[in-house]
Parts: sequence; structure tokens; C-alpha cells
Amino acid sequence: MFLSVFDMFKVGVGPSSSHTMGPMVAAGRFLDLLRASPFEVAGLRASLHGSLAWTGVGHATDRATILGLAGFLPDNYDATAAEAALAAIEATGTVQPEGLPELKFTPKHDLVFDYDHPLPGHANGMRLMATDAQGDVVVAETYYSIGGGFVVTEAEQAAEPQMDAEDAATHPFPFESAEQMLAMAKSSGKTIAEMKRANELVHRGPGSLAEGIERIWQVMDDCIERGLANDGILPGGLNVKRRARKIHQELLSERGLNLGAPHTINDWMSVYAMAVNEENAAGGQVVTAPTNGAAGVLPAVLKYWLNHVPGAVPSRIPEFMLTASAIGGIVKHNASISGAEAGCQAEVGSASAMAAAGLTAVMGGTPEQVENAAEIALEHHLGLTCDPVKGLVQVPCIERNGLGAIKAVSAASLALRGDGTHLVPLDACIRTMFETGQDMHEKYKETSLGGLAVNVPNC
Repeated sequence: MFLSVFDMFKVGVGPSSSHTMGPMVAAGRFLDLLRASPFEVAGLRASLHGSLAWTGVGHATDRATILGLAGFLPDNYDATAAEAALAAIEATGTVQPEGLPELKFTPKHDLVFDYDHPLPGHANGMRLMATDAQGDVVVAETYYSIGGGFVVTEAEQAAEPQMDAEDAATHPFPFESAEQMLAMAKSSGKTIAEMKRANELVHRGPGSLAEGIERIWQVMDDCIERGLANDGILPGGLNVKRRARKIHQELLSERGLNLGAPHTINDWMSVYAMAVNEENAAGGQVVTAPTNGAAGVLPAVLKYWLNHVPGAVPSRIPEFMLTASAIGGIVKHNASISGAEAGCQAEVGSASAMAAAGLTAVMGGTPEQVENAAEIALEHHLGLTCDPVKGLVQVPCIERNGLGAIKAVSAASLALRGDGTHLVPLDACIRTMFETGQDMHEKYKETSLGGLAVNVPNC
């Protein structure tokens, strides 16, 4: 399946792409199904399964599902309107999405967290149902939120191989692996970004592509700036303090005074990433990169390049983003970007690989060096678990994005010192990541049943 740069980078709302954005998107798709249905529906029901149940409250999955059934979508989410809608639903026990009649829906009774019956297609499963006036289910669909805000039905999961074959016939550079990507780059003489751009232009004009990438970066950068300006306590009950603003002010005050050690540059990378993930934890607007939980890594590296690397120019931002999305697409196609499926190695690890690739490209790296940088970054996240304390995308997630950014820059630097030849191919590293995720115990995959989540007091 062709994965656009706008699939990998989607404007949405925190705190989780798989647990907040995905369920909201699934609910929106279900409403579309009802609008096209011949049945007269009177009510709605929903059940959350697997990781969506275990960490659903901390990730606002219940809120996202309710709001999705009320007609809200992540890319134009209005927080003030959402709060008003939630209050109205609580008071009336109904939702009235556009194009449908008023539907009975009392979250306390009609939204079920099913901890005992995971669905077979993915760890993040949900069932949405519509009932008639007698309460009988007349329309039902199963959705899987597979990471990064991507949502598929059972039928779509089964049809994916055929969709891949159709995509290969319609794109000029249909690479599905890093090996194919490098071979096509060599035979065509094009960079990874140029090949990715050619694939994108099958679906949209050059102006639309440029404007879309510009908007994605603007939302990312705005998120960084909001995070650097805000302080206070993050919601959820852990009483985690926002730190990005204070650290940023300290870094600004030290500029030009020779007070900091050379490694202070790491603090700049960390503070950019932490700013994003503090905003995400607060339920703010973020961009999946490739997920919300890992949303700070790539913008932090791009901001670092623009603000701290001599010769960086904004006109090359599309090159960075297209290269990064090409790597992210390969990871998603051949493995996973879902913490519930493969742990945090699939989220921050993938984000670090994408950021390393993008940075290497704009620093003048060859396609071989880009692939090398992505492999280094991903390799050194292998085995990383997803064990959020209290099911919140705060600890260890916020700091982890800072370290993911630092690893990405280090990986790019190492790759640029070499000629692109290396022992472990990126494809082998991606395969290893997925196999490690399959072997990883469920309690370390976004269930908050193991690791830090049970060894740190969370109340």
C-alpha cells in the first residue's frame, strides 16, 4: 500500500496517535458507514479491546471514541467545542452527528472496556455497533488502530497484499524495502527524496505537495514553540511538571557566555523534543512522526539543523521530510510503528531512524549513507519497551523523545563519516525489530502491566 508523506505525517491531537487519533478516525469512518446504510439506526455502542482497553483511560481513548461518534476528527479538532460536546452528551445521553438522526449513546453504559477478549487482528482493536429502536445491532464493524493514526477494518487487513500489487503498477519508484530503494536510486541517479517526490506527484500536483509539506512543518514548529512557552503540571494525576520552558530559558541565558560545556547542544535537541511531547501529553495539536508518542524526535532534529547547523536553509525542508517519510514507510510496511504491537522500538526507534535519514540527506549524504544512518538509529533502539506509567504518554515518553533525537543526530554524523558500506542492512534491522516485538511479552507493549509502569508509584 502506497504510504504518502501525508500518511506518515498527520496533523492530529494528543496524547496518542493509536489510542486517541485512531479511535476518533474509526468512529468517523463508522458514521460514514451509517450514512450509507439502509438501516434506520437509533443508538450506538462501542467496545475497546487489548491495549485500547488497558491504557485507554490514560490515553483518552474513551474521550476520543465519544467525540468521534459525535463527528469530531483529529485534523480539525477544536478543544473548546469538544468540551462542550462532551458535556452535552453526558447530560442528554445522545449524539447527533451531521447527516444522521439523534442517536442514543450513554458512555457509561454503551462504551465498554473489554480487558478479557482481545481481537485477533491487532493489539489495538475496537468494535463499533449501531442499534435499531428495539436495541438490536443492525450495523457493526471491527476496526484496528495500527499505529500512527492508521486505521483498518478486518476486510482491509485481508486485502492489503492485493493493494500493494496495484500500487507497484502505478508509481515510478515502487520500493518496498531499503534494498529496492537503493537499487532504484543507483539505476536512476536520483536521491531518495527525488524518488519519493515522483511517487507523490502521482497523487497530487507539485504546488499541493509543497503546500502540504509546508503546513506539516509549520504545525510541528508551532508545537515546539507552544511547548517552549508553556509551563505547569501535565494532566493525568502523575503531577509531572513541564520542563521545556525552564530549560529553554536557561539555554538562552547561557548563549555567548561560554558557561556551558560543548555537549550542551544535546540539551537543545532534548528541549525541542520535550516541548513537543509535553504538548502532546497535554492533549495539544501535534503531528504524527510517525506516531504521537514519538512526535518530538523528528521536529527536534529538523529544528536543530535549521537553528544550529551552518548552511541550513528552509528551502531544503521538503528534502528532509520526503526522505524521512520514505524510511518510515519502509518500516511500517515491513514491520510496525505501533507500541502496542512491537514496543517503543517501533515508535521512538522508527522516529529516530526517520530523523537520522532526513538529516543525513540535507547534510549532503548519499542514498547509501542515508540508509546507513537510519539503520544505526534503529539498531540502537532494538528491544525498547513501551511501559508508560499510569498509561500516560509522559513517563518515560517525554525524555525518551529527547534521547531519540540525540541518537538520530549521532547516527547521521557516524554515517556521514563513512561511505555508506556497513555490516547490518536496514532491512535486516527492521526485520529484527519486528521479530523482537513479536517475542516481547505483552506487558511491555503499551499495556502498563510491566516495567516502569509497575515499579514506579503512580498515584
